[in-house]
Amino acid sequence: MFLLCSRVYLLDVNRLDMAIDYSLYLVTDSTQAILGDKDLASVVEAAVEGGVTVVQYRDKKSETADLIRMGKRLRAITKKHNVPLLINDDVGVAQAVGADGVHLGQEDMDLGTAQRILGPDAIIGVTANNLSEAVVAASGGASYLGIGTVYATPTKENTKSIIGTAGVKRILDRLSTMDMAISTVAIGGLNDSNVQRVMFQSKAPSKGLDGVAVVSAIIAAQDPKAAAAGLRSSIGKVPVSMSPNAGEHQNVETLLSQIPRIVKELGVKSPLCHNMTNLVVQNFAANVALCIGASPIMANYGEEAKDLAGLGGALVVNMGTVTPDGLTNYISAIRAYNEVEGPVLFDPVGAGATAVRRQSVKTLMSNGYFDLIKGNENEITTVLGESLVQQKGVDMGASTTDESAKAQLVKKLAARERNVVLMTGKTDYLSDGERTYAIKNGHDYLGNITGSGCTLGTTIAAFLAVHKGDKLLAALAGILMYEIAAEQAGEREDVKGPGTFVPAFLDQLYRIAQSASKDDSEWLRAANIEKFSV
Repeated sequence: MFLLCSRVYLLDVNRLDMAIDYSLYLVTDSTQAILGDKDLASVVEAAVEGGVTVVQYRDKKSETADLIRMGKRLRAITKKHNVPLLINDDVGVAQAVGADGVHLGQEDMDLGTAQRILGPDAIIGVTANNLSEAVVAASGGASYLGIGTVYATPTKENTKSIIGTAGVKRILDRLSTMDMAISTVAIGGLNDSNVQRVMFQSKAPSKGLDGVAVVSAIIAAQDPKAAAAGLRSSIGKVPVSMSPNAGEHQNVETLLSQIPRIVKELGVKSPLCHNMTNLVVQNFAANVALCIGASPIMANYGEEAKDLAGLGGALVVNMGTVTPDGLTNYISAIRAYNEVEGPVLFDPVGAGATAVRRQSVKTLMSNGYFDLIKGNENEITTVLGESLVQQKGVDMGASTTDESAKAQLVKKLAARERNVVLMTGKTDYLSDGERTYAIKNGHDYLGNITGSGCTLGTTIAAFLAVHKGDKLLAALAGILMYEIAAEQAGEREDVKGPGTFVPAFLDQLYRIAQSASKDDSEWLRAANIEKFSV
C-alpha cells in the first residue's frame, strides 16, 4: 500500500508465477490510424493468446477516468494469462488498476521517485535513447530498458534520434561491462520482417537483447493473434552465430581446399542471381552470371521480388542509379529476401559522392539485412560512417590508408553489421568480423572497363546462394574465380587492351567453370591470399 497525492492506491505486488519474459513486448496504441475501429482489450487478449509476453498500456490522449477503466479491463486479461501489465508514464493509473509496474520516458517522473512510490516489487522500465541514458537508468535500478528508436516509426512523434542496430549494440556493449543484470528490449519500427535481424545484428559479445517491443505490427494487424504468433516464432529463430564453423576454417589452405567443390556445386545448382542494378552493366552482369553457371535475371521492380525470392537464389542491390522509386523497389526486394533468409549483397556505388547517396545508404541499411557489403575504400568508410573525403563519382580515388588500416576497416564494419564485408582495390580485403584476409589477384584491365565491380558482386551473390553455411568462404570462392579468370584473360596473346579483354574474360570464367565440373582445380594454384591478424 502506497500513498500518492493523499489518496491510497493498491499495486498488485503478488504479480507473477514465473520469471519475466520480455521476448515479445506489446505497446498499445489507441489512435484511429493504428487501432482503427477495433476494441483495444479484444486486440490485447488476442495478442496475448498469440504469444505476447508483456503488455504496456500507452494512451497519451484519454482522460484519467478512461485510462483507469481500460486499464482494469487489460489487467483482467493479462492476469488471466499470467502476463505483466505496465502503464506508460502514469504511476497513479498503475496503482489504480493494480498493474505490475510502469514504463517511464525521459521526460516522465524520475526513476527514484517511481521506485519510492511503487515499492521494490514493481517493474519499472525506462526508455534509453543513448548510452548515457542507459547507464543512468541501469545504475539507478531500472527493471529493464526500452532501447531505441531503432528505426523510424509513424507511431511516435518528436523522436530524438534513430540509433539503428549499431546504436543498440553500443548500449549493450556498455551494459555488459557493468556489474549488474538488466533486461533490454529494442523498440522503434520493428516488425516480423526485421526482428530477427535486429536481435542478431545488435548482439554484443556478452549481452544480447531480451526481446523486442512492437506497436503497429500487432495493434494494426487484421489478425493480432496470428501476428503475435508470427513474431514470437521469428524471435525464436534468431541465429546465434553468422558462421558457426568459422573457428575451424581460418587457415588459408583449409579454405582453399573447399573452393573447387563450391565452384562445381554452383554449376550443378545454377542458382538464380537477381540483379537490381544500373542499366549500364545489366548485359555484362547477365553474361558473367551465365559464364560461371548461374541463372541471371535483371529485375528492378520490387513487386517481383517476393516470387523471385522463393526460388532459392540471391539478390544484388547495386546503388548505381539512385531515385526515390528505386529506393522503394530496393527496400521491397530486400525485405522479400530477408523474409526467406535469401542472401542479399549490397553494392553502395558512389556512396560518398553526394548527400543524396549518403542518405540513401542510411535508408537501405535501416530497412534490411545485408549478408555482404561490397565497395571500394571510400564506399566502405561511408557505410561505416567514418568517411572524411568527398568521393568523386563512383571511382575510389587515391587511398589514404595502409594495408593494416584497410583490414581494420572491413573487420570493424563486418563486426558491427554481423555480416561479410569486402573492400575492393588493387588488394581486396575480406572479413566476417572474426576472420580477415587480403586477396591480391586480378588484373589492371578490370579497372579500365565499365561494370567490373558490379559484376564481381553478381559473381559473389551466386556463390552465396549455393554455400550459405560459411558466407566468407562463399565470397572468397567467387572473388578468386573472378579475379583469376581476369589474370588468365589479361595474359592471353589475343588480348591487346580493355576492348579485347572483355570477351577473353568471359571465356576464362566459362573455362574455369567447365574445369571445376570435371574436378580440375589447377586454376586455383594462382590464388594469392593471406590471413590478417587484426
